[in-house]
Amino acid sequence: MWTRPACALFGGDLCGANPVDRAKRGSKWHVANEGTGLVLSLLLGPANRPDQELLEAVLDDIPMVATPAGGRRRRPDKCHADKGYDYRHCRAYLTRRGIKVRIARRGIESSQRLGRHRWKAERTIAWLFGCRRLRVRYDRSSERFYAFGLLACCRLSFNRYSDHTTPRPRQPVLAW
Repeated sequence: MWTRPACALFGGDLCGANPVDRAKRGSKWHVANEGTGLVLSLLLGPANRPDQELLEAVLDDIPMVATPAGGRRRRPDKCHADKGYDYRHCRAYLTRRGIKVRIARRGIESSQRLGRHRWKAERTIAWLFGCRRLRVRYDRSSERFYAFGLLACCRLSFNRYSDHTTPRPRQPVLAW
């Protein structure tokens, strides 16, 4: 029995022609994470939509965090991004929110400048794609596919913090 692929023509929502993969229809994950790899915000968008269009949505989706002084904080200190976000409105938005801008300039700066910070985002994306369900989109419904992305984020944060906060039980020694 043959079924139509989820990202085929008229196959699902939030699918678009991927500009780097021979115009195959697909989706793209937009991730905001902290330095340790914890995912702060996750959005799903069509592959043909430029990254710079969803920058505001990704940053607005970051939840409030309690500070040690008891207040609530909603913005990061600085934003490291690649050349796909080097647009005047992206820089203006970050400056307006009081976030330090660390974006490589197109045609001026080398992308190697952000290499020591960019690998943190790439590592988080690689951890997300460790879940086979997220590598290829099989679901026609974007809500279901997004829910699997959120489950993968929960799994990452659980694995990340369960290794460091809870003591591991001692393994019994078997003697024969």
